[in-house]
Amino acid sequence: MREKVEQALAKIKPALQADGGDVELVDVEDGVVKVKLTGACAGCPVASITLKQGIERILKEQIADVKEVVAV
Repeated sequence: MREKVEQALAKIKPALQADGGDVELVDVEDGVVKVKLTGACAGCPVASITLKQGIERILKEQIADVKEVVAV
């Protein structure tokens, strides 16, 4: 599952990087994907929206086993 998550994140990264941010995969455990938002995404006031409505939504659409995405 980790490999699938990494592949999906690779598709998301260009959009984040275009705004000066990025996302790093920290861990995948029991359907919970742990990521670290970096660059402009770290501390951004809309980072939680990016995380839930962007990254989590896309991962859930592409990988049925993903239950939640959390920032660490």
